Amino acid sequence: MATIPRTAPCRHRLTVSDFHRMGEAGIFALGDRVELIDGEVIDLSPIGAIHAAIVARLTAFLCRSVGSGVIVRCQNPIRLDDVSEPEPDIALLRPRADGYMSAHPGPEDVLVVIEVADTSLAYDLGVKVPLYARHGISEAWVIDAATRQTRVFREPSTEGYRRESTVGPEETLASAVLTDAAGAAVSFALAQLLPPQP
Repeated sequence: MATIPRTAPCRHRLTVSDFHRMGEAGIFALGDRVELIDGEVIDLSPIGAIHAAIVARLTAFLCRSVGSGVIVRCQNPIRLDDVSEPEPDIALLRPRADGYMSAHPGPEDVLVVIEVADTSLAYDLGVKVPLYARHGISEAWVIDAATRQTRVFREPSTEGYRRESTVGPEETLASAVLTDAAGAAVSFALAQLLPPQP
């Protein structure tokens, strides 16, 4: 009897253009939360109350702190390459003359990405953070909504971030790339922005 060769099935990777056409064709229902990661459509978790509160308060704080020298975008796409268009909870961007109306920001536009993890901690740390590092985004933060701890990643490389630290909710988190109007590093303790854990 002849041996049947066994090969793994090939995945069909979508491009960002394919992903956008799917949206335009109505393949995704209104309100679907999806993002394209390495050519695959990923369903995002529903936004819980704690997650929403952290994102809202941190966005308001950053808008006040960074001034006009940085654009703060909340839960909007960044196009990393032809097969990845994630939607970080917050992206801090360099200003661009067109205000990003002609195209989504690319890696060269992004100063810091922030993910707030309620049910998505493993995904954020295992998939999205390495993706951001591979595309040279200089700083990424992952805030654990349950513990209010923030994992800070710096010095990106194709293998991942070279530096990682954990900042507790009462400790000061200072950005290496963001400055306020006076030129001081933007810093805060998450406990200042949020009510105590229930």
